[in-house]
Amino acid sequence: MTDGTSGSESNVYVLEESTGERQLLFEKINNFSEHFLSTLNSQKAFQNNTHKDKEDDLFFLIDENKTTIDQILEFYQDRVLNTGLNPASGGHLGYIPGGGIYSAALGDYLAAVTNRYAGIFYASPGAVRMEDALIDWTAKLIGYKEGYGGNLTSGGSMANLIALHTAKHHKGVDNTNVDKGVIYCSSQTHHSIQKALKVIGLETSIVREISLDPQFKISLDALKLQIEKDTEEGLVPFLLIANGGSTDVGAVDPLLELSSIAKEFDLWYHVDAAYGGYFMLTALGKDKLKGLELADSVILDPHKGLFMPYGLGMVLVKNVKHLMAAHTYKANYMRDAMTESQLSPADLSPELSKHFRGLRMWLPLKLYGEQVFGDYLDEKLYLAYYLYQQLISIGYKVLCEPDLSVVVFRLEIKGHESDVLNKFVLDYIKNDGRIFISSTILDNKLTLRAAILSFRTHKEEIDLLLLLLKRIKAHLDI
Repeated sequence: MTDGTSGSESNVYVLEESTGERQLLFEKINNFSEHFLSTLNSQKAFQNNTHKDKEDDLFFLIDENKTTIDQILEFYQDRVLNTGLNPASGGHLGYIPGGGIYSAALGDYLAAVTNRYAGIFYASPGAVRMEDALIDWTAKLIGYKEGYGGNLTSGGSMANLIALHTAKHHKGVDNTNVDKGVIYCSSQTHHSIQKALKVIGLETSIVREISLDPQFKISLDALKLQIEKDTEEGLVPFLLIANGGSTDVGAVDPLLELSSIAKEFDLWYHVDAAYGGYFMLTALGKDKLKGLELADSVILDPHKGLFMPYGLGMVLVKNVKHLMAAHTYKANYMRDAMTESQLSPADLSPELSKHFRGLRMWLPLKLYGEQVFGDYLDEKLYLAYYLYQQLISIGYKVLCEPDLSVVVFRLEIKGHESDVLNKFVLDYIKNDGRIFISSTILDNKLTLRAAILSFRTHKEEIDLLLLLLKRIKAHLDI
């Protein structure tokens, strides 16, 4: 071209929409989201048999073609929202439900539009101060006093990884001694712990799965005996991992007693409270989680216990110096940021570039205050105990009284194969779709579980689950 411009120059302003273009896009997306939220009560919690590929899925692919926002939203409804699990539904009682409160979505919107960089204090002191305030609030909630530090992460998996890497670094575990190092946990430990051990180079350490008591909590006697035996054999115990609300059954390990054992044998004491930690906002939670403040590291998931959208975890370390020593590294091109005395999130985690996660958590807490969240969690505790009692009354076997808000149960009938029977119950509920529960294996048997944590789950949803369970039991003429 003779004017010195390229053929693609007409495109260089397309991403900088005008006010009118922005308003049109926003209006269509807002209308779509309002329709989604206003019709949630009529939507299924799970749509079974929707996982196969369809020809329409070619629309997922990216190419040179442009499409309209209307086409995009129509496809999103059909091939995303109308498939699989609906985590926004109050009928979602499977796994550990994530949240998705509306005000948090608005926080995410503001974070994305303003695009503040929350990794370095020098780049956005306000964003870092906001995230520090959330870490400070949570640390004080669990009982930490001073000298602690933490990081907002993408979820519990990354939070566990950061905590365990800090433990490894502080305990001086390296290639020369990793094979003799011993880690203690239980079969109720979340699988993200095993993944983290692989990632941080502890795969060849000895992992002891300590036996459980009848309430699915780690056995104190078995733990102490194993540590003593390992020490006598010349091994090096260095890490104890406890549950502050296990995923399978919601069990809270005896945290106070475990802290004493960790202190006696000089172990780093880590508590995975991803699911249960924010129950500290309730009186029952404070009682159940007594001793959480004694852990060297704790993880919590605001996208569970605070009902935030998926993608928000937190790691806390009692001594921030240990966290910083395990993660800080200086690069020449970041020299401008080195003039600040304030710690940055990038000094305390593997991440440098990161999403400004704090705003999605800070905005709802500022809008509504912490008590509202505690009241919602109290309701979930009540609903779990209500379900526990009702299941017994209609003839289902409940494996343990719930510590928090997970209830595990089976239909057990003499003369019927337990796994076959409970798979039939599970499939019946999935095919109905209004309620979604999940399963696990306990005592070598298929076990049904209801995790009551969605902020939209109320007594109506629990009563519907009970109705379905009664109906399938009657259908089987039992």
